[in-house]
Amino acid sequence: MFKRSRALASVAVIAVASGLAAPAFADTLAEALALAYRTNPTLQAQRANQRALDEQVPQARSGLRPDVSVSVGANYTRTDTAGTGGVDLNGDGIPDLAGGGGVTENDSANASLNINQTLYAGGRTARAIDASEATVLSGREGLRNVEQQILASVIQSYVDVVRDIEVLRIREANVAVLRRQLEESNARFEVGEITRTDVAQSEARLAQSEADLAGARAQLSVSRAAYASVVGQAPADLVAPPPLPGVPSDFDDALDVGLAENPGILAARYDLQAAEARAAQARAAHMPTVGVSASYGGSDDLSSFNLSSNTTFRAGATLSVPLFTGGLNRSRVAQALEQANAARILIRAEERAVLQNVSSAYAQIVSVNAQLAAGEESVRAARIAAEGVRQEQQVGLRTTLDVLNAELELRNAEITLAQARRNQYVAQASLLAAMGRLSGEDLVPGLDAYDAAVNSDRVAGRASLPWDGVVEAFDRVSLPSVTAVQAEPTAPIDEQLRSEGAQTSTDTPQ
Repeated sequence: MFKRSRALASVAVIAVASGLAAPAFADTLAEALALAYRTNPTLQAQRANQRALDEQVPQARSGLRPDVSVSVGANYTRTDTAGTGGVDLNGDGIPDLAGGGGVTENDSANASLNINQTLYAGGRTARAIDASEATVLSGREGLRNVEQQILASVIQSYVDVVRDIEVLRIREANVAVLRRQLEESNARFEVGEITRTDVAQSEARLAQSEADLAGARAQLSVSRAAYASVVGQAPADLVAPPPLPGVPSDFDDALDVGLAENPGILAARYDLQAAEARAAQARAAHMPTVGVSASYGGSDDLSSFNLSSNTTFRAGATLSVPLFTGGLNRSRVAQALEQANAARILIRAEERAVLQNVSSAYAQIVSVNAQLAAGEESVRAARIAAEGVRQEQQVGLRTTLDVLNAELELRNAEITLAQARRNQYVAQASLLAAMGRLSGEDLVPGLDAYDAAVNSDRVAGRASLPWDGVVEAFDRVSLPSVTAVQAEPTAPIDEQLRSEGAQTSTDTPQ
């Protein structure tokens, strides 16, 4: 508990005093993205999970190879014989030896080498390989989805810090202006130009501005903590982020890319392939299996323990045909088919989710673009108005309250503009993520990208043997197919849904 408290306190200190704890290196968005790409624990854990998932392929391919085992045993036997009337040695019914009991002891040892090779499993091994390979591909898309989420979090936390730094600057400037305004009000009150009410108004606005400044500092600390959590390093003097590459200007183009490249949809399609392969694997349980086996070993008494004196070699082939399993195989097939149906339906669910996310992000971009244009004009006009009101106050045409209100409108316009810039950047990142285009390679040129296929290719052939291809080809003869019954009717993204998504705005994002 103490160590946990210290760790949480360390994060807080880093977030609040970012420039004091350690030298910062991620001063640009590209540097922050690259650092998170390399060190984010959530992303690293997902990569480890993917490497674990890669092991399904060699596990499935192990069915192509023989099972080799060595068995060694030792036995001790004791036989107690009760006494009898005699022992008939020649079988004439007359005891030849006097009867009597006795104890017989025997100890022996044996060792053997056993080899079993399946030649044909009705397609079970081949379909297991297909399912494992599709599962690995689905896992890669899941990894890409997590990567997009982390990079989107980095972008959001980065622009949050940039926004809050700007808001803090605005608040500090506002406090400085209001302090000068209060000093002027006190001076004018002393000479009788204004009343005590004007001074009180200046004092009230200054107090509120100081409270807003404290809130801005707290919000900046919160944003810095969020940045440190996802990036792994406290923010320093962050520069303005560059334009995001590849932001589309047409809704249909964005939706088409999303339906083709979104990792959620691609993962769902691979999940369907895996589910269909597992259904075929369940059907293969009705097929016969063919295998060969061989064993070699020997046995002898423990006293002499010479296994070569009594050796045995066995070799044979086995054909096994399932006749009746009590309904088990049929039930497994039905279960696998329904799982394949569920996987097929989930593809439509992912497509609708992509439509929703693309439409939402696109609409936000269009809306924020309009807000930015209005915000920039509002700041320009408010700055001119504030300067004019101050000059008019000097000649007695404006009151102190007019000056205070003009200053407040200017600061509010500046803060609204800073928030709009942040919202625009986040909406663009959300649109790229919904399209499946928010990757490290696209955002950070020259990034040493993590290639999940490297480990997958490395482990896929582990423990392979020269005849793996022959056994696999033999097992793929007459592969069971999948004929899934559609449980619930579904439809792809039709033109009506597409047009409704496009109606989010008649403009295009810039």
